[in-house]
Amino acid sequence: MEFRVTDTLRSDWTGETLAIGLFENELSLSGDLAQLDEKLAGTLQELIAETGFEGKAGHSASTRVGGNSPIRKVILIGLGKPEDLKLETLRVGAGNAARLAKSIKCETLGISLPVCETPAASTQAIVEGVELALYQDNRFKSELEEKGLKLEQVELLGLASTEAAVTHGQTVCSGVFLARELIAAPANTLNALTMAEIAESLAQDYGFELEILDQEDCAKLGMGAFLGVAQAAEIPPKFIHLIYKPEKAPRRRLAIVGKGLTFDSGGLNLKVGASSIEMMKTDMGGAAATFGAAKAVGQLKPDVEVHFISAVTENMISGRAMHPGDFLTASNGKTIEVNNTDAEGRLTLADALVFADKLGVDAIVDLATLTGACVVALGNDIAGLWSTSDNLAMELETAAQVTGEKLWRMPLEESYFEGLKAIHADMKNTGPRSGGAITAALFLKQFVKETPWAHLDIAGTVWADKDNGYKSTGATGFAVRMLVQWVLS
Repeated sequence: MEFRVTDTLRSDWTGETLAIGLFENELSLSGDLAQLDEKLAGTLQELIAETGFEGKAGHSASTRVGGNSPIRKVILIGLGKPEDLKLETLRVGAGNAARLAKSIKCETLGISLPVCETPAASTQAIVEGVELALYQDNRFKSELEEKGLKLEQVELLGLASTEAAVTHGQTVCSGVFLARELIAAPANTLNALTMAEIAESLAQDYGFELEILDQEDCAKLGMGAFLGVAQAAEIPPKFIHLIYKPEKAPRRRLAIVGKGLTFDSGGLNLKVGASSIEMMKTDMGGAAATFGAAKAVGQLKPDVEVHFISAVTENMISGRAMHPGDFLTASNGKTIEVNNTDAEGRLTLADALVFADKLGVDAIVDLATLTGACVVALGNDIAGLWSTSDNLAMELETAAQVTGEKLWRMPLEESYFEGLKAIHADMKNTGPRSGGAITAALFLKQFVKETPWAHLDIAGTVWADKDNGYKSTGATGFAVRMLVQWVLS
């Protein structure tokens, strides 16, 4: 996809298709829009009247332009109320425009949307909206669905911005695409070995330092929780540690830890019925976001040192599988009674968090498709956020506001830890049904000492069953853009 940024007026633009953003109840055409409508023989006013277009968010309309007009088609994009304008409005609007342009077989598209915050920020948001909306993962299809014309060029009108903002947006999207591809890949092609190979490719392409620990290495470090989960898998586990270091002394040092269960059968507590075992290829969504963020960070090269970590394995069933009732010892010496083998993600994260904590970084963020309880609480569009640091929580919330990815801070209610206490071990790996997402976060908290830490439960947000603006059906790549924004902030 080629993007061009121009300060050309809408009334002077010539091209195949022009998409124009209009606010709700502000549909009277004036200025250069009135001039454009005159050049188009009243097509804009006619389209508004005939379709009942009101400018509401998510609404759109399109038509062909007759005569000898230099513009063949026009698209109207609803932006909602002016007071609600934000970068996410531009992303969604641009995504809707791109998808509609594709459906009406356009090769070139001009997009005219208002500036929000700064021209550079607006440019990046529009680029992200277009790129993410048009993304298709056809790796596993024998025949491509797409036939005929493809949208190949997009011009952003009225933005006196630099090409750097375009490049930035495309770079961040490349990380989202990697995350989407990792999540969508089935477990018979994506496993601990292939994840390690992907990490090796990232290291080679972007100059990361790379440390991959095999099962024996993990055993020497006492990672009994991680290895307890991995012990039934035929494919050996891999503990992956990618390190980005800037050329100069880093402004700060961060760690991002992603849950890396490439398939989760539930173990001996086998997933049945509504547990949707067929979707458990997505249980490495945290690792996917981690590596997607790594790809973007490796290209953007911020002045921040970042450690990207994932303990990668499958949770399977065999004669050597961990049993409900087994005791495991994590690498910080804490003992865990496994009362449910399907609460395995927190066991792998326990050792990964101990590893990250020992690095002496300034903050740790972990991401995990951890609990159905979080989905019950917040639905499929909002991730849960728990943190021991108000400053870190605020940083993540601010980053999410910029990228349009939704977080909701949840309480670390210490009294709930009572439900995790075991008789003969330090803790159980699950507590009572009530407050399950909170007790899961409290479990993870036991494996970070003093480092400011935040936990994101992304169980509901890594997969979407329907399109929403620029968000794809299937794997979403949720949190990649937010993590990159957080690193750069």
